[in-house]
Amino acid sequence: MSILKWILLLTSISIYSCQTMPTEQLAYSDYPVYRGTDLGLTYQKEATQFKVWSPSADQMTLSIYDAGQGGKATEELSMKKGEDGVWHATAQGDLLGKYYTFKANIGGEWSMEVPDPYAKAVGVNGQRGMVIDLAATNPDGWEADQRPPLNSWTDAVIYELHVRDLSMDPNSGIEQRGKFLGLTERGTRAPNGEKTGLDHIKELGVTHIHLLPSYDYKSVDESQLDTPQFNWGYDPQNYNIPEGSYATDPYDGRVRIREFKQMVKTLHEQGLRVIMDVVYNHTYENETSNFNQLVPGYYYRQNESGGFSDASACGNETASERPMFRKFMLESVKYWVEEYHVDGFRFDLMGIHDLETMNLISRELHQIDSTILLYGEGWTAGASPLPDAERALKANTKQMNGIAAFSDDIRDGIRGHVFTPEQKGFISGQADLAESIKFGVVASTSHPQVDYSKVNYSKSAWAKHPIQTISYASCHDNHTLWDRLEINTPEADESTRKKIHLLALTIVLTSQGIPFLHAGTEMLRTKQGEENSYKSPDEINRLDWSRKTTHRDAFLFVKELIALRRDHPAFRMQTTELVQKHLVFLEDLEEQLVAFTLNDHANGDPWEKILVAYNGGPDSKALDLPEGTWKVALENEKISSTGFRVHQDATFNLAANSAIILFQN
Repeated sequence: MSILKWILLLTSISIYSCQTMPTEQLAYSDYPVYRGTDLGLTYQKEATQFKVWSPSADQMTLSIYDAGQGGKATEELSMKKGEDGVWHATAQGDLLGKYYTFKANIGGEWSMEVPDPYAKAVGVNGQRGMVIDLAATNPDGWEADQRPPLNSWTDAVIYELHVRDLSMDPNSGIEQRGKFLGLTERGTRAPNGEKTGLDHIKELGVTHIHLLPSYDYKSVDESQLDTPQFNWGYDPQNYNIPEGSYATDPYDGRVRIREFKQMVKTLHEQGLRVIMDVVYNHTYENETSNFNQLVPGYYYRQNESGGFSDASACGNETASERPMFRKFMLESVKYWVEEYHVDGFRFDLMGIHDLETMNLISRELHQIDSTILLYGEGWTAGASPLPDAERALKANTKQMNGIAAFSDDIRDGIRGHVFTPEQKGFISGQADLAESIKFGVVASTSHPQVDYSKVNYSKSAWAKHPIQTISYASCHDNHTLWDRLEINTPEADESTRKKIHLLALTIVLTSQGIPFLHAGTEMLRTKQGEENSYKSPDEINRLDWSRKTTHRDAFLFVKELIALRRDHPAFRMQTTELVQKHLVFLEDLEEQLVAFTLNDHANGDPWEKILVAYNGGPDSKALDLPEGTWKVALENEKISSTGFRVHQDATFNLAANSAIILFQN
């Protein structure tokens, strides 16, 4: 996440950040561990059983309500403490549709009323849990829902999208604007007839939609949806429940569940997988979070003074190494996979979590489905008391199994340092970044032709195989790629800037690893220069569908480039050994020029040999070609899968700020 974003978010929760943990008589390492899988509630028509883990509590009560907010409790039950710190109570009769909260007495003081962390449904604004029958929330045909096929993680092309951004443009043609159901609408068109929404995404050809946080988050008031509100959602409240502001009715806890499932089902039917952006590394609130009210301090790491440690820069960081939070994370992701058919997860600030927990999650999820895609940010936003060697940092990626990390190496190699907007990158003419681009081309793996001493950040390979690298040039954080180029290439006209932009996407989509695209980058998305739009209005964040017409040439180029990658497995090698065997860099090239060949029908490719070259400089460059006659598949931001023409000269004049792809049959 953007450090600036977290600093700004922190100001909204600063009333909690200076408080310290309550003193506990028992060390957290001595807390009992509950091995069962029935925390939360178990509904039956005759009675509902409630279980809450709170070993430090002296008393606990369960309150039943008729509504999700307001009114007095219709029933209050004293809970009994059982083994391993679990409190339990059974409410007789059919509670379907009722709401509930828990309250703990710890050291003589009563906590606030909160739903427990394991709640699966809530009322408006997530203040009370809801008793539901999950089977009754399934849309028609849910039992037959299946994930679209995926042979390899490197076959994925990820499209990062905020639910609200897709549909809030008044010209989107989408009826359920800002809602989960907006992603289910087919046949939507802009006034000029261009496809929008789901049809646009399908037309583009990506394989996975990465949804920014769509669990129940805190910052949007679900009771005031007539007032425009926006947030990215990196402020967790209830982890196992969809966000109510994206539902047509946030008051009835069943609606958001049914509509999220309908969205997943529709996307699956259209050949698209769904990745959830999850934020287990911190909670929006500190003392007043559901976790901390029921088990003070346990779920969080502490600093030397006993307060909340803060590697998230949001006031706290969770303690994934403690057994009961590790258990919570594991059961939460499994729940999203099994109940909602989610196809993968992106872990926000994954570097805060410990390696053992992440590997456990990978092992358990891949036993369910080996194609589930897992990746995250291999860094933190601040210092953590957990030693670096134990954390899921980018540098420790080789110690993780089946988990990928974002490559800030290729991101900043392409566009320049992320927090220095005026700094140029390879695509805009910056010298000395060729090795960083080469490092990105081989997806952060070991390759004998990469000089790691000249790579911008990583001085050695950190990925065991290409499947562990997410390659990207931009995401929701920081400036969009187009806005960044307006800042760091003031000398360029719009036509030149567009060439530079498309060069960046060409590098991403022709590199090994897993490509990742920020929604709208295919039509040169702008946020009007706003760098940190986490709570900016829709006018800043929404996709402007008129840009698809204005920059249709860019859209068609990206669409065709994705199709070229899909048709040519040479760009999608799964192992380091294959990359080392088939990918050869051309050497002794001019500054700001990178070129490589993919040889011998690499990875079963129909083309015998492929040559890719990038010119990041402001002038054309003559590239000496390997022997043979070449066909031109990409030149001047145009693509032909069969070749535009045959090139027989020994050199190729590569235009400024551009890429070429040549091939031999």
